[in-house]
Amino acid sequence: MHYNLEDFYTVKKIDAHVHINGHFTSFMNQARRDQFYLLSINTEVPGYPVLAKQQSHIHQLSKDFQGQVGYLTSFSTEHLHSDNWEEKALAYLKASFEQSAAGMKVWKNIGMTLQDNNGKFIMIDDPLFDPIFDFVEDNNITVLGHIGEPKNCWLPLEEMTVNNDRNYYKEHPEYHMYLHPQYPTYEELIQSRDNLLVKRPGLKYIGAHLGSMEWCIDEVAKRLEKFPNMAVDLTDRICHLQYQSITNWQKVYDFFVRYQDRIIYGTDLEPQTNLAPQEVMNRAHEVWMMDWQYFATNETMSTPAVNGSFAGLNLPKEVIDKIYYSNAKSWYQLKIDF
Repeated sequence: MHYNLEDFYTVKKIDAHVHINGHFTSFMNQARRDQFYLLSINTEVPGYPVLAKQQSHIHQLSKDFQGQVGYLTSFSTEHLHSDNWEEKALAYLKASFEQSAAGMKVWKNIGMTLQDNNGKFIMIDDPLFDPIFDFVEDNNITVLGHIGEPKNCWLPLEEMTVNNDRNYYKEHPEYHMYLHPQYPTYEELIQSRDNLLVKRPGLKYIGAHLGSMEWCIDEVAKRLEKFPNMAVDLTDRICHLQYQSITNWQKVYDFFVRYQDRIIYGTDLEPQTNLAPQEVMNRAHEVWMMDWQYFATNETMSTPAVNGSFAGLNLPKEVIDKIYYSNAKSWYQLKIDF
């Protein structure tokens, strides 16, 4: 049995990776119309409100929209080398979980920005973070990890696989790691994440953005086989799957069927204050609908991110239901039923 395009409007779904940094009622209204529960990811991104403010926005939206949105907390790396950093980080995390946070996010500043007093980049497997991971592992709290970037980030522009990466790094050469060999390599960052999971086999870990292995589903599969407590979310990397669908549709389809219990839908949608409310709604709906078309139908599609057309995966209903709903609910232990 399969869904069709019209089923989109009636099937309950979870977008398990958005960033809501304000009181965006228009975004919430569109989520309600499109049958989405939202999980907003608090993270220490430059330009975002401080973590406590991000958290307060979600608490208010949850009140206003009858619990239709939840969140993941994080910890501040500011003053990382101070004597009481660990104490403050743990206190904030504990308070967040007392206020219904569904998990903890770690971000790419670990490995790509933070440095020790000798100028060495601090990786996610550094013992500095042991108290944090001890706490979440002991309390069966799920960690969402965005470690590293797309592999395209370390390639010259002409070798990149998808247009959105090529356009972004062309416009932002300061973030194009191919031009900055003094930074850690892609392989070093992925290895640091793998080291963490080897060290902590009991840690429930979700690799954001296909675990930064979006370029090859075989690499994702290797980690899912090696680490039974690992899952991945699809956030902002679906175009890489579509790119691989052009040349090997069956492999992509088989990947979803085999790992149907360990793949979680997410988009990275982030409503912006410079857009009119209707524009916010239209953009969210367009992204959600196009993704549904790819996963649920066998229609021939195209997107600006990918050169060439590809067929939708036409996944069985039971696989769609897991990817869009029950996996996120289970991995994050969400107490929802909408």
